[in-house]
Amino acid sequence: MNESVSYVSQFTLDKAHFNECHSQSVGSDYSVKAYLKAIILTLFGMVLVLFTEINAYAAWFVFALGILEALSVYYQKPWWVMRQMLGKSAKGEVKLTINEQGISTESYYVNLDILWENITELKSTDKGWLITHTTGKNYISNACISSDAQQFLATKH
Repeated sequence: MNESVSYVSQFTLDKAHFNECHSQSVGSDYSVKAYLKAIILTLFGMVLVLFTEINAYAAWFVFALGILEALSVYYQKPWWVMRQMLGKSAKGEVKLTINEQGISTESYYVNLDILWENITELKSTDKGWLITHTTGKNYISNACISSDAQQFLATKH
């Protein structure tokens, strides 16, 4: 007799959850390559300010844009987490179901079903699972699911 496997859990979309999602799925890159656009804009702005007769407001705008770009690279994670916390789904409860058909999330604002055949990559991270599918990427924290569900995901891996 073939039994149907289904793991159901609930979690809250809080600041700790969003921090973990970002650190496990995106990560932070502080290399020179990440700052390249900021460096180019800042240097170009300095050249415009110091050596050309262009409108001073435009020259200073390009220079300030380079500084703003550098800040956006450095504060990428806190900026992303803050935007998520300002979203309407923040502090909401999410019901997560993992079964033979796929992975399903239900909340007040979003209902998402990801079928196993639509998943292109299921990658284990230090603290959870990164799921790449035909319509995007999602992250599931191990703190949100049971050890049996983690083993089930490992078999689907």
